[in-house]
Amino acid sequence: MTHAIESLYIDGRRVDATSGESFPVVNPYDGSTLAEVQQASEADVDAAVAAARRGQRVWAAMTGMERGRVLQRAVALLRERNDEIADLESRNTGKPVSETREVDIVTGADVLEYYAGLAPAIEGSQIPLRDTSFVYTRREPLGVIGSIGAWNYPIQIACWKSAPALAAGNAVVFKPSEVTPLTAMALAEIFTEAGLPDGVFNVVHGDARVGQLITGHGDIDKVSFTGEVGTGKKVMSASAASSLKDVTMELGGKSPLIVFDDADLDRAADAAMMANFYSSGQICTNGTRVFVASAVKEAFEAKIAERVARIKAGDPMDPTVNFGPLVSFEHQEKVLSYIALGKQEGARVLAGGEAWDQGEWANGAWAAPTVFTDCSDEMRIVREEIFGPVMSILAFDDEEEVIRRANDTAYGLAAGVFTEGLNRAHRVIHRLEAGICWVNTWGESPAEMPVGGYKQSGVGRENGVETLAHYTQTKSVQVEMGAFESVF
Repeated sequence: MTHAIESLYIDGRRVDATSGESFPVVNPYDGSTLAEVQQASEADVDAAVAAARRGQRVWAAMTGMERGRVLQRAVALLRERNDEIADLESRNTGKPVSETREVDIVTGADVLEYYAGLAPAIEGSQIPLRDTSFVYTRREPLGVIGSIGAWNYPIQIACWKSAPALAAGNAVVFKPSEVTPLTAMALAEIFTEAGLPDGVFNVVHGDARVGQLITGHGDIDKVSFTGEVGTGKKVMSASAASSLKDVTMELGGKSPLIVFDDADLDRAADAAMMANFYSSGQICTNGTRVFVASAVKEAFEAKIAERVARIKAGDPMDPTVNFGPLVSFEHQEKVLSYIALGKQEGARVLAGGEAWDQGEWANGAWAAPTVFTDCSDEMRIVREEIFGPVMSILAFDDEEEVIRRANDTAYGLAAGVFTEGLNRAHRVIHRLEAGICWVNTWGESPAEMPVGGYKQSGVGRENGVETLAHYTQTKSVQVEMGAFESVF
């Protein structure tokens, strides 16, 4: 059977890679090959960066209003093609179309629309010094941004990374994950159709070698990376070593979701389900450490077990399915090893725990939605990021104890509190060491809300007004209208 051949996208058009290498992209539901994707060579990355440098000069010379109009046209095209792109995303990621049609493209388009509106509002300030002298500042683009995406929200991440960069007048060289690279090409073509100048958004495919070429490239001015902590440290090191590049990094998490004894348990259970099983648990902000007050733990467990029993797993292209396979067979091995480890460590299986690798599940990269309870803080399933459908429930007795335990991690991405006490909600959330926090809800990251992590969960922020500052640099200009005095 012949498969589609996916090329690169450089200087406003599809171009063949020069490496002579390619790699298969697989549908994790049935193991079928969706496409062969060409691997970018060093020469291809150089060509993309050179095209970006040329295109950026044209793009930056446009007014913010003009850039905003182009981005608004891209938003309209994304929304028009929502279902078509969502279907491709589902085949590539294994996520149900019930998710991708409602969330993935919609939220990506939302962020583009948000920054399209902000593009004309990028402005400097005026600082008076003396009657005859003042300073004004300009917010100027950085130049060329190297963006490296993750495999769990491919087109959303591509939009999140490109929107503020483009609004500020930069060009982008984007490397999607080699596991889920297909929808980035659709976005590139939409940008061109919307009127983005050639070279302003480029796509280079490939494995870690392409990421290394981006982070080490002397003509790239900033790197934005989404992925796991170990890789993030390498990206930061390489970016500094090559040209002291600025970096934005959205990394991993092992986030606490705290349920106090006065919480609305139905609301808390619904949120915990979404915070562990949506996208088959493959979300960096997931609340995988669920701390539950001892007095309500048994009642909470009953509500979770009841909800897990309602999960409908199956073909991601079936609109009634709400749980799909993991993104790849390689990732399946990792997640199943953690489920086995949880049993070895003595956690009690409340739900799931099966491998789901036989019978009707045998062709796909499945892991059963699994809930462990009676967990302890030292267990590896509690301390390490699994990035799969595995919830750990831990009991606690008082507020000081749970704050201390929630913060006892190298991560600091997200945190949430469920309580009907107004004072307690704010008191606790202010003491949790995390960059994205929720009270009586979980998981939404609207365009207006800055997202990013404390500690080893990230550097910088994505979304929100403040992110524009990460894609511009300040030029200060002093103007003297009076005499200039010299000591010589």
